[in-house]
Amino acid sequence: MTQERTGIATFKGNPITLIGPELKVGDSAPSFTLSKNLLEQASLSDFAGKIKLISVVPSLDTGVCDAQTRRFNEAASELGEEVVVLTISADLPFAQARWCGAAGVDRVVTLSDYRDNSFGTAYGVLIKEFVIDMRAIFVVDQNDIIQYVEYLPEMSHHPDYDQAIDAVKKLIG
Repeated sequence: MTQERTGIATFKGNPITLIGPELKVGDSAPSFTLSKNLLEQASLSDFAGKIKLISVVPSLDTGVCDAQTRRFNEAASELGEEVVVLTISADLPFAQARWCGAAGVDRVVTLSDYRDNSFGTAYGVLIKEFVIDMRAIFVVDQNDIIQYVEYLPEMSHHPDYDQAIDAVKKLIG
């Protein structure tokens, strides 16, 4: 049975239910398989040996998600080759590609959880009521251990960009 977590997050003040566990610093990052496009998949192991900043957004077509992805795209250019920035949403892969093209976002890897919401369930961010992923940030080290986590208590709020980027910088050799 999949764990349901209530009373910890809202959307515009209304309570929502998150599916999956609450991950913590020190936990092993759960494996995932997400869609890069309609034919190609990506998994955690594809980024082995890299520091991973995982930015989870409900949909790129909303203001906060747009700003979040643009901010981490800018940061990606300063973080170097040993860091990969992943933006994960339940948007369809071709919608993600269209948005990135229109926004000029070219340094983050967008991955889609649209097929089976397995990422959302494994990382505890799947919103039961909307079947999309809740805004969250995970920093995962080269050994796939979570070093930073931020679950947003309100879906429409911005994450702490500076803390997430600082967590990545602490891991850079």
